[in-house]
Parts: sequence; C-alpha cells; structure tokens
Amino acid sequence: MLRTDARVADELSDALLEQGALSVSLEDAGAGSDAETPLYGEPGMQVDAAWPQSLVSALCAQHADPAQLLAAACARIGLAQMPDYRVEPVAEQDWVRRSQAQFEPIRICARLWIVPSWATAPDPGALNRVLDPGLAFGTGSHPTTRLCLQWLERTIAGGERILDYGCGSGILAIAALRLGASAALGVDVDPLALPAARENAQRNRVDARFIDTETASDFQADLVVANILANPLILLAPLLARHARSGARIALSGILEAQAAEVMRAYTPWFDLRIGGSDANWVLLEGRRT
Repeated sequence: MLRTDARVADELSDALLEQGALSVSLEDAGAGSDAETPLYGEPGMQVDAAWPQSLVSALCAQHADPAQLLAAACARIGLAQMPDYRVEPVAEQDWVRRSQAQFEPIRICARLWIVPSWATAPDPGALNRVLDPGLAFGTGSHPTTRLCLQWLERTIAGGERILDYGCGSGILAIAALRLGASAALGVDVDPLALPAARENAQRNRVDARFIDTETASDFQADLVVANILANPLILLAPLLARHARSGARIALSGILEAQAAEVMRAYTPWFDLRIGGSDANWVLLEGRRT
C-alpha cells in the first residue's frame, strides 16, 4: 500500500497490473477527514477530477517481491523516485463465508424482511423475501434499495403491473409480486444480473420475467421503479415514460439530494415528481404519469 498524488495514481495502478499485481484499488487518502473529496462518476458522465491524494493498494501473489513489482511499475511510467510503501500479509480466509457475513436479514418495514438464502428468517410470519444477490446489485442493505422497497410496500394496493428497470438481483420485482402486484417485468443491462434475478424469483415462488435492454417489450406498467443513478435516470426518462400508462405511479432512486432537482426537470414532460423519501444523503423521487 502506498500514497501518491492525482498526477500518477491511475498510471501507476495500470502499471502495477501490467507488471503482475493480482488486483489494484484506489481510495481517497483523505476519506473520513476534512480533506475527503467526494467524486461521483456515473455512466454517461465525464469525470475530470481526481482525489488530490490516493491510497493505492495492490494485491500480490504469495511469492512475489513487492519491491521489485513496484520498481518495475515506476520504471514503466517514468517515475524516477519510488514512493514509500508498506507491505501487509493477507491471511488465508474463507472468502465465501466472509462475503456472506456482510449480509444479514434486513427489516424493510413492519411486514417485509429481506433474508439472505443462507440465513434464518427472524420472523417466520412476515413476508420474507429470500435473496441470493450473486454478482448482481440489490441486497436490501443500501439506502436506495430500502427506499424503493418501502415505497412499494405503501403504494401497492393489489393487482398492479410493475416495471423494475435496472432490476439487478430482482429484489424489487419479487417484493412487488409478494406484496400483491399481478405481473412484474425486470430489465437490466448486466448479463450477470438476469440469471441471479431468475433464480431469486424461483426461490421465492413468483412468476417474474427478466429481460435485457436489447429485448423489445411493449410492457405497460401501473408502477415503474428504477433504482440506478441520476445520470442514467435522466437519459432514460423518455423510455420509462413510454412504458408507463396514463396515471401510472413512478419511483426513482439512486439519486443524491443535490441531484434531485436535475432529475425532476428531466421527467417534467411526463411526470409530476416530488421527493417521496430520504435515507442518509439519498432521496427517492415519486410521482404520477400525466
């Protein structure tokens, strides 16, 4: 692990990988202090800024020489002076168990729990959605997902058709069906998400359909929910409007408080949006198709 400035952080990371590092990560060296610099890079956005100081962590093979690896990487990018660094051993671990330990049953609201497939439901009488995220986003632990689940719980009356755009693990579509929706279509650009979502639907005994963004669909929804990021949501406004019938309800999440006004402006031609909930620095926008 070493500390370096924005001028060389990315180049050095690439060079470390080229010279044999198993993985490299960059973190803000000022994280947790007054020097912390928030950066939000979203699809479709050009991020020109970088952290003034970065912590570069490289994972090496057991018998590799970290000093030799770093020296070769510095030479590769023409860095004359090798930065100070420290080496920390990484003990053998059961990474599957460690990963699973991050996710515990989560109570979303009075009657809805999200329970990992390897855990025991704390309240057997509740609506327990059994979930294995695999490599897809959506465990219920992130504020944006919780906001969407809480919105579904208070919005679904029964019999609605729901579109879950950016479905990830399928958590929202599955929860909607268990809360009383009659049909659910999940859409995602990530090919790893769709198998995970289908397996989770089967595990929860619901008939949700999941497709990629290249598959044409004329699905008309009573409820549209999209938990993505602000910039993709802005770009998707016309598409989501086409799938929302007149009077349909919509919920948008993955939006920071400072981004809410811009997202609402993008949807103004089709929806009357307002802030419908917040969690930490995240907000959920909700509204109705005009």
